[in-house]
Amino acid sequence: MKTLLRILVPVMVLSSCGPLSLYYREGESVSRMQTETTQCQVTALKDAPVANQVRQNPPTYWPGRTYCDGNGRCYRSGGWWQPGQVYTVDVNQNLRNKVEAQCMAEKGYRPVSLPPCKQNVKSRVPATRTTTLPPLSTASCFVKFDDGSFQIITPGQAG
Repeated sequence: MKTLLRILVPVMVLSSCGPLSLYYREGESVSRMQTETTQCQVTALKDAPVANQVRQNPPTYWPGRTYCDGNGRCYRSGGWWQPGQVYTVDVNQNLRNKVEAQCMAEKGYRPVSLPPCKQNVKSRVPATRTTTLPPLSTASCFVKFDDGSFQIITPGQAG
């Protein structure tokens, strides 16, 4: 259930300092892009379901230590094995990502990643939620709002 929720959470979930990664088609509404992203994620989950495998790193041997007292008598402590870390990996994750990306490409979208806007850029533009994906440039950036929505800003262009 946790994996399903994690996959179905829209791409729009952002961290405050990380990039905004989303599928982009200039002029498309954000709500349609989000709907189509979710549809492609569901399709990808059906075509490449979660296939978790439990794996373990190899164990590590820590040899004993030699201790000597003031009289020159030395003692050796026993060594020990530290078991390897056990972890889970979803072997279908990369395939699922490819299926999702192909689905979105068939709908005319391409993946983009935008950096967060610097304060001097944010302060020059009124805070307005992006509802239609604007033209992008190498200077484009984003502002995240508390409700999870965002604003894409392209310095030098209106809005």
